[in-house]
Amino acid sequence: MPEAHDIPVVLVGGAVVSIYSQGAYRSGDLDLVAEDLFGKDVNACMQAIGFHLKGRHFEHPQCRHLFVEFVRGPLGIGEDLDIIPRREQVGDQVLKILSPTDCVRDRLASFIHFQARDCLDQAILVAKAQTIEWPVVAAWCTREGPKGIAAFNDLKARIEG
Repeated sequence: MPEAHDIPVVLVGGAVVSIYSQGAYRSGDLDLVAEDLFGKDVNACMQAIGFHLKGRHFEHPQCRHLFVEFVRGPLGIGEDLDIIPRREQVGDQVLKILSPTDCVRDRLASFIHFQARDCLDQAILVAKAQTIEWPVVAAWCTREGPKGIAAFNDLKARIEG
């Protein structure tokens, strides 16, 4: 893991949806936001654990169906940069990951700003499977403007209906 090489990362994107939807959604990549890459050699770190750079992502010869991509930071959802990731113990490692609420906001951000309908579907999967802090999501969507409010109303209607 990059953490073992002093490269602190947070798991974001579709892989988080996969985790929180208990596999109802399957992602083909691991998106990692590096908290601080200054002076770090990500390529050397990834090569040390068997990954090789191909384009903008890393692939492993024994795991061709999954790749790793380092997403440019800072960690944020829309204009909200005050994101505190969850810390999950996985064996002897700590995985930093978006909370279920932040995962829903992250997916909604892609829906709102890039019209990625599949991301709304992913937000719905997470919201149905996890406890979500709805006031946080509602307030964030309101700050995103009319498209954010519409996305929130669509999300809630599809969950409750």
